[in-house]
Amino acid sequence: MSKNILTRGHSRALTRHHKIAAAGVAALGAAAIGFSAVPSNASTTTTGIAAPTAKVAYSTEQIEGVQAGVTDRMAGASVKVEQIAAKKQAAEEAAAQAAAKKEAAAAAAKAEAEKARQAEEAAGRAAERATVKKAAPKTYSDTLDGWIRESLAIMEKHGIPGSYEGIHRNVIRESSGNPKAINLWDINAQNGIPSKGLLQVIPPTFEAYHVPGTSKNIYDPVANITAACNYAADKYGTMDNVDSAY
Repeated sequence: MSKNILTRGHSRALTRHHKIAAAGVAALGAAAIGFSAVPSNASTTTTGIAAPTAKVAYSTEQIEGVQAGVTDRMAGASVKVEQIAAKKQAAEEAAAQAAAKKEAAAAAAKAEAEKARQAEEAAGRAAERATVKKAAPKTYSDTLDGWIRESLAIMEKHGIPGSYEGIHRNVIRESSGNPKAINLWDINAQNGIPSKGLLQVIPPTFEAYHVPGTSKNIYDPVANITAACNYAADKYGTMDNVDSAY
């Protein structure tokens, strides 16, 4: 019995010693930690124990996100710049087209004004020519050609038919173009009313078919031709149909 008691008492004494030793070790560890925490500019006593190096972990997720955001903003800004440039170009093209249309309209208006001016000037010149023509009647040569042409102009005004060829042919046959010719041997001459002038018209016929505006003288070339043609138109349709004495 007493042997076992001694053994248990010795065991309790060792246990107490161990506790004391453990407490001392813990105090030394705390002191070491306290010394290592003193700032570098303070006067300290260092130990030979090196503190372990802590590892730092880096993450690239935030950086990548920032880069993506910047890229998106730059792309958006580039699109806006392009849109502004496109709108500016469209506005410039629209302005150019409007200016071109305005210029074309002005040119067309100018052309129309010039055309109207030219037409007005042409009308004025035509009116002037008509006035001059009316004021200065046409003159004819004092020849057979002139007499026939003047007679034709008068006949046209009075609606008397006849041609230059028909008149000329009959004048040559009747008087050889002599306005003073007179027939003193035919039946008319025997009856006291001889034929006279270019187309050998007797006085009663000349008076009956005299054309107003011409001379009353039977020997007047123009008066003689127009009166004879007026008579031929009444009897034969036109002097062109006369090929012999009429």
